[in-house]
Amino acid sequence: MNFYVENEVGADFGFGIEEIMDAVGRKILEQERCPFDTQVNLLITDNEGIREFNRQMRQIDAPTDVLSFPMIDYTQPADFSDLEESSFDCFDPESGELVLGDIVISENKVREQAKEYGHSLKRELAFLIAHSMLHLCGYDHMTQEEAHIMEKKQEEALNALGITRRDGQDE
Repeated sequence: MNFYVENEVGADFGFGIEEIMDAVGRKILEQERCPFDTQVNLLITDNEGIREFNRQMRQIDAPTDVLSFPMIDYTQPADFSDLEESSFDCFDPESGELVLGDIVISENKVREQAKEYGHSLKRELAFLIAHSMLHLCGYDHMTQEEAHIMEKKQEEALNALGITRRDGQDE
């Protein structure tokens, strides 16, 4: 599994962004029983950068915390069973890895939301990565039932990694 991290704003949270991406990404893919080696790209930007992505891709001219750009149209969330036979080529021809998609996270929102919710920067970043990874696996939260499923899966993954809501403010 390859997780590529681009930190275009030089964000320093006091811990390794790559390590959190790797741990959370692997946990979600394990939890969802993804049978393939995968590729995921993570871009850390600022509010202005994510606002521009949001404006261009979703026609919403406002910053947000995280954006997910899945490369796969699933028939059911996390149903990887027919990807090899699908007419859509979602595998990197050079590496053979399943290309799940891209994640964009605002450094500013990570800091704001960690403070607002009273937990660590690590917990906030890990939560946003888990949330986005589930989107890349085909989950959504358009209905209350879908939102409940995603929330449960996010908490399960983060708790398994020992990254809980009880994390205090970073020192």
